[in-house]
Amino acid sequence: MAHTKTGAAHRGNRDSVSKRLGVKIYGGQKAFPGNILIRQRGTQHHPGPGVKMGKDFTVYAIKEGIVRFNQKWGRKVVSVGG
Repeated sequence: MAHTKTGAAHRGNRDSVSKRLGVKIYGGQKAFPGNILIRQRGTQHHPGPGVKMGKDFTVYAIKEGIVRFNQKWGRKVVSVGG
């Protein structure tokens, strides 16, 4: 049998595909209804006025306006407004 198994250096040498998380539309930029503002795991940022959160914690705009990042009660809050 001329077969040799791969060495131990190759085993477990795989990397996961990146999930492309993070802020997609930054503060001061214009957002339209349905635009994704942030993709995140958990609630690093909370929705404010003009913004909703999806079941996978994606924060998206529900109205047109300028994106604003603020803090309220120690939480990072994202809002969209005029």
